[in-house]
Amino acid sequence: MRKLLLMGVLACSLFLNGCAFIDEYFLPPPEDTVQEVFEAGNEALRDKDYGKAVTYFNRIKEEHPFSPYAIRSELALADAHFLDEEYWMAAEAYRDFETLHPRHEAIPYVLYQLGMSLKNTYTSIDRSATEVKEALEYFTRLQQEYPDTEHGMKAAEQIAACRKTLAQREIFIANVFWGMENYQAAYSRFQHVVQTYPDAKEEADYARTKGEAAYLKFRQWQAQAIREHQEGSWKDWFSWL
Repeated sequence: MRKLLLMGVLACSLFLNGCAFIDEYFLPPPEDTVQEVFEAGNEALRDKDYGKAVTYFNRIKEEHPFSPYAIRSELALADAHFLDEEYWMAAEAYRDFETLHPRHEAIPYVLYQLGMSLKNTYTSIDRSATEVKEALEYFTRLQQEYPDTEHGMKAAEQIAACRKTLAQREIFIANVFWGMENYQAAYSRFQHVVQTYPDAKEEADYARTKGEAAYLKFRQWQAQAIREHQEGSWKDWFSWL
């Protein structure tokens, strides 16, 4: 009887060990909880491993959209793109966050980061400044709608920086026209800077001085063109005689 009992205990033990063996080698391991994935993403951010952070936060966004961590992951995802200097993707992520959560308490921060993302896509004066204009709109909106927030108070500095960049872009185009000896177009661009960006003082003063010179050159060219036209008319008349 005692021998049978020992054999039963041994069989049970082998059975349980066998189950453990099967669980370990044949069954999938338990998945990380949403909290663990979120914490892993934050740790990757702290380690500046932004690609890994993006993977973690995207996983929560796609697999657990109704989790309490989902909204925080959406914002962290945008931050990871921004820190990785992927400004186009950051702008898109911040824009999505604002669209999905327009009343969230982080919106002033989101608007500021969205403006900074767009502003940072502009890297050369010979490129279109469309994104800078869009960034200016976000900073202006931030200043108007959230003036008493931390980021609302920081908006003025970025507004000035955007306007300075746009003024410099207009001057660059005006100087291109100047180089082509199209002084009328150059004058028009310089005048636009003076009238539109008077707060960008250095650029406005330069545009005023260069614009006056462009206007004089245009009038000289115009007078020369009139003289040549008149001389051509007289020559045609004498040729007819």
